[in-house]
Amino acid sequence: MADAALQVPTRPAPAAGAVSLEEAGAARAAALLDQRLREASPLEVLAAARTQFGDKVAAVSSFGAESAVLLHMIALVDAATPVIFLDTGHMFPETLAYRDTLIDTLGLTRVQTCHPDPAAQAARDAEAGLWADDPDACCSLRKVEPLDRALAPLDAWINGRKRYQAATRARIPVVEWADGKVKFNPLAALGPAEIEGWMRAHALPRHPLSRFGFASIGCMPCTSRVKAGEDARSGRWRGAAKTECGIHMRRLSTTT
Repeated sequence: MADAALQVPTRPAPAAGAVSLEEAGAARAAALLDQRLREASPLEVLAAARTQFGDKVAAVSSFGAESAVLLHMIALVDAATPVIFLDTGHMFPETLAYRDTLIDTLGLTRVQTCHPDPAAQAARDAEAGLWADDPDACCSLRKVEPLDRALAPLDAWINGRKRYQAATRARIPVVEWADGKVKFNPLAALGPAEIEGWMRAHALPRHPLSRFGFASIGCMPCTSRVKAGEDARSGRWRGAAKTECGIHMRRLSTTT
């Protein structure tokens, strides 16, 4: 378990390319917290996040193929931890149903569903076809911008990324400083066998699409089945160079 809470200064992210002294101090504090939690269990990381930040930290979940593991751990530590779900308007109906199933099964009490800004959507994607013409712009409209609004009053957030999922995630730390927030990755070191073992040990409900070969589940138009031997995220934006929606790929963390 982590030592007494560190003093992590927070402030709005500076202009692109600018790093203030205050932010540099926060980055160092986040790096120290990463050192303390590097060998900690996911439950210990989650407990430390709540101890450190209280209601100024929230988890962000896609309610996708492996989301039940992190959400179950959150429920074990504190079921009142805020959880943010981004409903892009392109979600599988099965995902929305699965969200409701997990909320009920795990007893999560503070799940907030966020949507794209209606005015921005009308101006930039009135026909809902932006995903095909410019997937980066679509992700910005439907995921990045809504998440930025949801995270604005917070100092930190928790996500379920794992190093094994893709080459772009192979070096993620347990704690990092990115885009003006402390970011917790409690499952970073877990592998597929550990995720599957937790699912089975706790008889957690599975996403309805998992049995059809969907290993990573996002928006319906941009998600496909994963073939044998492919990494877990190869079914996202298949055929394109794009591998991330953008919420984890903005200004690089200064702790990595």
